Amino acid sequence: MFADNRKTPAATAQIRGSEKYSTINGRADFYDTYGGTIVVVEVQGIPEEAGSGFLGFHIHQGGSCTGNEEDAFADTGMHYNPQEQPHPEHAGDLPPLLANKGTAWMAVYTDRFYPEDVIGKTAVIHSKPDDFRTQPSGDSGEKMACGEIKEWQKR
Repeated sequence: MFADNRKTPAATAQIRGSEKYSTINGRADFYDTYGGTIVVVEVQGIPEEAGSGFLGFHIHQGGSCTGNEEDAFADTGMHYNPQEQPHPEHAGDLPPLLANKGTAWMAVYTDRFYPEDVIGKTAVIHSKPDDFRTQPSGDSGEKMACGEIKEWQKR
């Protein structure tokens, strides 16, 4: 499925923390593969107060990592959910990230979308893990960090 880890991603998001979590930075890469997408996330700078543990990770339908005083990433909107399914069946519902000493890394395969489907959407890290029950979004807590998903550009 993904035998060549040197493959160029089809899309990527540069993830940055909100003002409150300004040390967070990283990226999410989206690789086109047979029947879906492989998502690879690498994040550093997760502060101690966020704890070592699980953090929610979702694709949101909004295209901008902007917001307001109450929610730094309010413009990300709700979870990406083109089939209008209940939570946790949203296309943007992904497994949580496991933070260890300020770093998190994850790779997951999903058949819920292709990379081109999420270009123009946002990747969001939340302060709590998704409980996979609570409607509409899994009680994942505060939006800590965000990245706008863009088509891969050769640098």
